[in-house]
Amino acid sequence: MSDTITLAAETRDRAGKGASRSLRREGRVPAVIYGQNKEPAGIHLEEKELVKALMTGHFFNSVVMLNGERTLPKDVAFHPVTDRPLHVDFLRIGEHSTVTVAVPVVFTDEDESRGLKQGGVLNITRHEVELVVDAANIPAELTISLKGREIGDSIHISDVALPKGAQPAIEDRDFAIATIVPPTVPTAADEAADADAGAAGNDTAEG
Repeated sequence: MSDTITLAAETRDRAGKGASRSLRREGRVPAVIYGQNKEPAGIHLEEKELVKALMTGHFFNSVVMLNGERTLPKDVAFHPVTDRPLHVDFLRIGEHSTVTVAVPVVFTDEDESRGLKQGGVLNITRHEVELVVDAANIPAELTISLKGREIGDSIHISDVALPKGAQPAIEDRDFAIATIVPPTVPTAADEAADADAGAAGNDTAEG
């Protein structure tokens, strides 16, 4: 199960761009908590602590406690140049609310896949899978074993053992998560192109 993260938050007295810029100069990040038919609450967080939480890699599928309120991160706005967090949206949830979260996919047992041993390549089409799950049972990751997988095999969501009570957010199809594709074999055309490139390089060097 994903860890619960606790962040210290202070109430924002003022709204607006000017107030937000002032907070950022002080090393704080403006944020809002919304949901559960309550008024949105403006808060601000310490940037260093927020960045540390973001660096865990599972911030968006973790329950975040803010001043005693249970929340789920929904969006973080980043500066386009510096990548510093500028604003965060948090959704209020109950202990057993049903939530939709994007859960990272992790592959194991690569050394027990004959397809990979034969030179096949794991082509991952989904690095995350959206699940509908109880907020108390959000998985930190989905682990998929590659044991026994051959070249040409596709791994679909139906092949994955989901946590108890969890369902894929996409229900209308058995979508693929990864395939093991054949190794890329250079063709005669590729080799001819390489030879031409080499010859051109030699001509340039001689000139």
